[in-house]
Amino acid sequence: MSIFDKIKGTTQSPPRVASSEVIWSWIGAFLGIVLVGSFQTIIVDSIGRSLLVGSFGATAVLVYGAIRSPLAQPRNVLGGHILSALVGVFSYQLAGDITWLAAALAVSTAIALMHVTKTLHPPGGATALIAVIGGDSIHELGYLYALIPIGLGAVLLLAVALVVNNIPKQRHYPEFWL
Repeated sequence: MSIFDKIKGTTQSPPRVASSEVIWSWIGAFLGIVLVGSFQTIIVDSIGRSLLVGSFGATAVLVYGAIRSPLAQPRNVLGGHILSALVGVFSYQLAGDITWLAAALAVSTAIALMHVTKTLHPPGGATALIAVIGGDSIHELGYLYALIPIGLGAVLLLAVALVVNNIPKQRHYPEFWL
């Protein structure tokens, strides 16, 4: 099979989801990001840190919009984000003077570690990258970055997912914990 045969694809696009799925995904994402943002405004801003991290937007897509995906399960969300944050900080400390190298090392190592630990969560790649390119406010946190904002933010998003995703009869979350 040639590369051209492979890139044609093998199946069709998935069907459109029901309107109720769209609405519950919107409600979950809205409430999840509101909770993280509010918690930042009320508590975290007082110590001069940010809790809203770009990779949480991608996590919201998974935990509210693709709730059956293995990549959206609590083990993957927590493990993927926290391990990737630790890898990102380590990569910055190891090669931060060469941003492109530290970034490549962070993302690739985070993916490998998530595979090995069965915690693959695509936003974890962004979490690792943010540890490298996030600027002084992120770099000053060092390994604390894995706890605040990453660990705490992931826990808050999961808490909302556990509530909102189990309100309607047709939704069930999580599929597994460990």
